[in-house]
Amino acid sequence: MAGELPKFKSEREEAEFWDTHNTLDYLEGDEAVDIELDPALEAKIRERAKTKRVTLRLRVSQIEAAKEIAKRKDIPYQTLLRSWIAEGIRRELEARG
Repeated sequence: MAGELPKFKSEREEAEFWDTHNTLDYLEGDEAVDIELDPALEAKIRERAKTKRVTLRLRVSQIEAAKEIAKRKDIPYQTLLRSWIAEGIRRELEARG
């Protein structure tokens, strides 16, 4: 059973309340809900789950050059950099045979 929410006198009072309370304690019902996602969105979510964020330091000139090339190709520069990395990995693996 969900807890009963108090009546708040101000937004500040409500904000302070939620800073110290878990919203899950105030939800009604505990049954899982099935939702239908657009197949394209679902595929995008599944594909993104296969990735991992990394931090990579590049010279400013390299980033600017990549941005310029990406602009000419009409794609985001991060996408261009990922494709270059993927191509380099593929070539290295093929060279090893």
